[in-house]
Amino acid sequence: MARHDVSALQKDLGHVFRKPDLLAQALTHPSASSPGRPDNQRMEFLGDRVLGVIVAEALLEAFPDEPEGTIAPRFNALVRRETLAEVAAEIGIGAHLHLGRSESLGGGRRKAAILADAMEAVIAALYMDGGWPAARAFVLRHWQGRIARQEAAPMDAKTRLQEWVQARGMAPPDYVLVDRRGPDHKPVFTIEARIASGETAQAEAASKRAAEQEAAARLLGALGADA
Repeated sequence: MARHDVSALQKDLGHVFRKPDLLAQALTHPSASSPGRPDNQRMEFLGDRVLGVIVAEALLEAFPDEPEGTIAPRFNALVRRETLAEVAAEIGIGAHLHLGRSESLGGGRRKAAILADAMEAVIAALYMDGGWPAARAFVLRHWQGRIARQEAAPMDAKTRLQEWVQARGMAPPDYVLVDRRGPDHKPVFTIEARIASGETAQAEAASKRAAEQEAAARLLGALGADA
């Protein structure tokens, strides 16, 4: 499969683009952008929202008796960066990415953050080219199995970390804003989770809340408490 021959990718997406430039933009990382080739950052912003609505609707249908408090951690697990990157890897998005030379040589086609961003942008491209039906069909095809495999609602990472430290007589974790960058329409927050015994972990996300959850999840993993 040629790197930028997207015919096979369109088959995996279940949609033939009337405007192929939309898909090309969705696959263009900022490191490869130019005045004639816009990157996928604005499309990521839209794709994140489209994915969120589709997954939220599917969860409400799948778990009609659950309150928002248990639906929310299910939702967070399904739209987190790792899940997006997993789906992107399943359909081979990495092979089709337009990357700058240094990013490509640095393994960018396998980086979770790049794959996740591209996956959001591709969902936006599906929505912009084929409307709600195209985007919804793709998301449900790749997320419904993941929804079905969620038996008990996952406890969110911050709650699990809180319980872990309390069980050991420690003070509650702290979440410290380390950095904020990016434009106002697409900020990136870096949060560090810290516990009294000195262990820390950092994570980035488009909201403080999401970054805190991811930092807590990473700290649980480092502590061997993520099961």
